[in-house]
Amino acid sequence: MTKKKSILERWEISEQEFTELIDQNPSLRGMNLGYIAEKKFHDQFLNHPEITESSKDDDHDRTKKGDRRIRYKGHEFIVEVKSLQTNMCKDLGDDSWAGKSQVDGSDRRIVKFADGTELNTTLLLRGEFDLLAVNCFAFGEQWRFSFAKNKDLPTSSFKKYTEEQRRQLIASLVPVTWPPQPPFSDDPFKILDELIQEKEQPRPKVVGEEAIEVKTVDVVKAPKS
Repeated sequence: MTKKKSILERWEISEQEFTELIDQNPSLRGMNLGYIAEKKFHDQFLNHPEITESSKDDDHDRTKKGDRRIRYKGHEFIVEVKSLQTNMCKDLGDDSWAGKSQVDGSDRRIVKFADGTELNTTLLLRGEFDLLAVNCFAFGEQWRFSFAKNKDLPTSSFKKYTEEQRRQLIASLVPVTWPPQPPFSDDPFKILDELIQEKEQPRPKVVGEEAIEVKTVDVVKAPKS
């Protein structure tokens, strides 16, 4: 079998030139880092013996949200893999870091809320996925991740949104630290086990929860962050 040429050979560009392009263009760096982070997440965590299925939704199918769908201990979960904003990372010393992760979507859609309002937004919703996995490579250039439940993430505080919209929309920038601090953890399986326990317990009905409707709209897809 003929060995496939590397992308650098096919594009006729040197490793140094490609490195300079990545370093000089934050959008290009963010897009590449985002897709690499998904692979690193898969390689580090999705070979767990209790994970019996793992799939990736089509990036162009806006009716589905999530970078990975997994089946863990017989339960299906949707995982969003996000990256830190490099220019917001602070080295606090002794391998302690603080930063923020952008936790919105890459394209817009219309969301209809329980209070009768509609919003054309990239912000993600309460309950739209189960687990957030933040790639913390920007904290010291090591491939490690911090995890949190969707329901524990901060919601938007934008004053022009209605109270119901703020209650349902996850903040676009979420604070992340290393070592992880609540609601984050470096152990995704501990969080998944907690989610299973919560699923198996009777859950009180949330007023207006079933009234949220999401409609897709045609837009140009933004670079992955």
